Amino acid sequence: MKKAYIFPGQGSQFPGMAKDLYEGNEKARQMLERANEILGFRITDIMFGGTADDLKQTDVTQPAIFLHSVVLAACLPDFQPDMVAGHSLGEFSALVAAGAMDFEEGLKLVAIRARAMQKACEMNPGSMAAVLALPTETIERICDETEGVVVAANYNCEGQVVISGEKSAVAAACAKMKEAGARRALELPVGGAFHSPLMEPARAELAEGIAKARIQTPICTVYQNVTAQATTDPETIKANLLTQLTSPVRWTQSVVNMLADGAGRFIELGPGKVLQGLVSKTAPADSIIEGMQ
Repeated sequence: MKKAYIFPGQGSQFPGMAKDLYEGNEKARQMLERANEILGFRITDIMFGGTADDLKQTDVTQPAIFLHSVVLAACLPDFQPDMVAGHSLGEFSALVAAGAMDFEEGLKLVAIRARAMQKACEMNPGSMAAVLALPTETIERICDETEGVVVAANYNCEGQVVISGEKSAVAAACAKMKEAGARRALELPVGGAFHSPLMEPARAELAEGIAKARIQTPICTVYQNVTAQATTDPETIKANLLTQLTSPVRWTQSVVNMLADGAGRFIELGPGKVLQGLVSKTAPADSIIEGMQ
């Protein structure tokens, strides 16, 4: 049975995240203190003692979740993945955990991405909405037919797709999807239209960061969001990291491909249990699905 380690994205953060790790493991404490130095502010103070609202800012959320995940992976005595994948931001965590980037390089790149996306959110305010129990083809068709910018952004599992775009277009699409039979079409409390064309202003800054990053062959295959395909090629990884900014997260397809390649045990590393829930909707009943925080 192959082990697939999976890494969560934005939305999984919670007050007090990684505090137990910091207090109970010397290696974790050193890595988190080094992160404070690299970022230029004490992100651990926000992670451990901040409010939910403090943690919602994109330029805090992304490095906080990344840190929780990669520090946890680094502290596991038996971390030997057969494959890895991460949801959106989690893809960066997966790449560091699998040795494609070192810790400091990954954190710097995540910080660049977070700042660039925060600026894009301020330039092009947008929103996202979760659509439940409507065929994917219907969701895509309604997005195409709706005036303004709105696209399918996250293919999370069968029956759950997140759409993203301009606030008015997302609201109009939600109304149409309810009329078409969606059980729910609910706007999400996020800071912008992630994985949509509205993130385009962040491209140049992220492209520069990725171009400078030293990415090497990981210790196992990585299933990237853009293609849902396994790869170990550094140039492919770089290209897909940039494309991911404005492209959908193909999580459902990634899980299907990991299963086809022999994954029988899925272990979520990092805050929350979101990915465990999504994988359980796709994986066979005899799959082992667990998490560590």
